[in-house]
Amino acid sequence: MSDRLPPLTALRAFEAAARHMSFAKAADELNVTPAALSYQIKSLEADLGTPVFIRLNRAVELTEAGRALTPGVHDGFAAITSAWRNTRRLSDNTTLTVTAGPAFTSKWLAPRLFDFAQAHPTIELRFSASLRLVDFDRDEVDVAIRFGLGGYSGVYSEPLVSEWVTPMMTPEMAANFGTKETITNAPLIHDDSMDAFKITCDWAKWARAAKVDIDPDHGARFSQADHALDAAIAGAGVVLGRVSLAARALASGRLVAPFDLGLITPAQFRFVCPQGNETRPKVKAFHDWLLDEINTSKSFAEGRTLLHAADVE
Repeated sequence: MSDRLPPLTALRAFEAAARHMSFAKAADELNVTPAALSYQIKSLEADLGTPVFIRLNRAVELTEAGRALTPGVHDGFAAITSAWRNTRRLSDNTTLTVTAGPAFTSKWLAPRLFDFAQAHPTIELRFSASLRLVDFDRDEVDVAIRFGLGGYSGVYSEPLVSEWVTPMMTPEMAANFGTKETITNAPLIHDDSMDAFKITCDWAKWARAAKVDIDPDHGARFSQADHALDAAIAGAGVVLGRVSLAARALASGRLVAPFDLGLITPAQFRFVCPQGNETRPKVKAFHDWLLDEINTSKSFAEGRTLLHAADVE
């Protein structure tokens, strides 16, 4: 028995028909007539020596041979599509697709988009705000910015900044709650976005480190860091905010951080891309700009005491 493959067009017709379980829908997807698609499948069946579909009045069903053939053909075309897409992206030096979490996208990336465009007018940035795991082959993404503990395998992964948190509030609230004596009465805002990490970095831990008597069980709670910051900017309370996300608000004076104690979080932002792609011109340009921008916010740490959250009992 020969292992010679049938024509690619016949395999493509079979894959589409097996996926849709309809010759008409498969023909429409492939932009051919149903008769042409039926001919391709009959040609494949002739090469195989057995039917792959049972033709019914208004439907089709896979035969045992068809069911055996389907997974491999589907995976094969998926691999070809992925390879073709990735190869085309190699020649595209003008479009850069970046995915990051909603908080980092809204509070860090979006406000700086104009700055990047000014520095790199030939590169068009595209954002995808998402927290799900990235498949670089499937998702057509060049760079992922992820907040976590690392441990990414098979990719280039570089930590961007050591994240830390400290109480933040509006200047008006700081006049009333900006000392160790008065913060005990402040309305608290909780950012629960880091609760998934085993090492806590919350109001209770900051209060123990600062030796301040705070009831950490009261106050509004938010599942997204940017929502918690927005509430603080609106004057709703005091948030234990992440400095990288609040850098613009702190620089503009919309928020102040009156306490000199901060907690370094167990997680950090990382720059992630396919291994080897970190040297591609558009990726490297974005990487270098990102680091330069992040370095400007490091001045907020000057003169402060930063403790690792893991070291606070």
